[in-house]
Amino acid sequence: MKVAVVGDTLMDIDVTGHAGRLCPDAPAPVIDVAHRQERAGGAGLVATMLADDGHEVELLTALSDDHASERLRALLDRVHLSAGELQGPTPVKMRVTADGQRIARIDEGCGPRPFPLVDHAMLDSLADAGAIVVADYGRRLADDPTMRAALEDAARHVPVVWDPHPQGAPPISHAAAVTPNLPELLAFSGRAASGLDAVASAAGKLRLQWKADSLIVTLAERGALVCGPDADTHIAAPSTGLRIEDSCGAGDRFAASLAVALADGKGIEAAVEAAVSASASFLARGGVSSLGAGSLTRPPAAADGAGSQGAARLVAGPSAEAEEAPAFSLARRVQSLGGRVVAAGGCFDLLHAGHLRLLEAARDLGDCLIVCVNSDDSIRRLKGESRPLMSQQDRVELLLGLSCVDAVEVFAEDTPEQLLRELRPDIWVKGADYEASKLPETQLLRRWGGEVVTIPLEPGRSTTGLATAIASLS
Repeated sequence: MKVAVVGDTLMDIDVTGHAGRLCPDAPAPVIDVAHRQERAGGAGLVATMLADDGHEVELLTALSDDHASERLRALLDRVHLSAGELQGPTPVKMRVTADGQRIARIDEGCGPRPFPLVDHAMLDSLADAGAIVVADYGRRLADDPTMRAALEDAARHVPVVWDPHPQGAPPISHAAAVTPNLPELLAFSGRAASGLDAVASAAGKLRLQWKADSLIVTLAERGALVCGPDADTHIAAPSTGLRIEDSCGAGDRFAASLAVALADGKGIEAAVEAAVSASASFLARGGVSSLGAGSLTRPPAAADGAGSQGAARLVAGPSAEAEEAPAFSLARRVQSLGGRVVAAGGCFDLLHAGHLRLLEAARDLGDCLIVCVNSDDSIRRLKGESRPLMSQQDRVELLLGLSCVDAVEVFAEDTPEQLLRELRPDIWVKGADYEASKLPETQLLRRWGGEVVTIPLEPGRSTTGLATAIASLS
């Protein structure tokens, strides 16, 4: 599907590192930079997401002639650019994070400016788009009269999703959906609203004012409220089991997914449900920090955005084309932000309550839990040809369905030591039937400052006992 994205493109930069000392001339932290990530922001981020989804993308925007815009053109190499002239410097937003704590955001070129110079010939590209997303970041591109006329004409034929900005232009009439978040709704309406009834009342008045087909208020972890001509509906977000530290880009993910779902013929409530699920999955994968990671993808069962709990899980095992398996990407990301990675391992041949309680306790020890699972061949070598009782794929899917599990990695060796050397978790969890001091993993984790923690087992719960009980029934 061809999707047109209209709006303001920014340069976003994330700098992360460690703060271990203060400046000698001021009480300010010195950041030793460990990682720097550049990406297209604003409408450029929406276009990047849609291109990652496999869509043909036309980005109608305005760019300057400075170094930042040159870099943006390179970052948007998979997107067809139709760019007018941006008068003045490219807006740049840099976020600085040290040891998991946001220290500052530095904005450049974000002050008031005249209208961008729009090449109106580029508006022809709207004619064959299957859906349109307007990402208004208050840079005045959406104010252009010819642009607005072209969008109003397109809205008669294809869904237009308008993501508004408090300093931006009002949406065109008859947009299929306008998608403010709750703070934006309050700014637009000029009134306080806490409960859903009050939010729905404010949203309904704004929908009529803007003559929108529907107005959807995104509510972060509470999902979204759909305000239409006939009824208001709350769409709850799926539980991801992850602590969301950075919601940047979630609104862009929502608008992009909503436009595609509407273009595919979904009704507004089903489309919003798909968009809510896609946003939750995006945040569970690490949000904007996961873009370009290659191996971080939704599991096949959740690809239709059905809103199941599995939609927010990570796929286990390396893919043929991935640079790094999801478990490793997750571990690197959590540790780069100063978090603690917990790992636990085993066969998990018949998942039972004892497994669940151990994994829940393990997850509480850190900021993510990665489960290391024996492969089918590894289990056969350890337990005989009659095992495993459940295939590797089934065991992985069941583990990923647990809200306490963030990723799963399969190892083919008899022990997980090689996997642990590569994964380098901060904590390795075993059941209390093992003595930590005698485990080979203990010496291994000490090499990088990790520790082994044992957790008491639930009495009377074991795979062997469960298998024996099942066999006695046949």
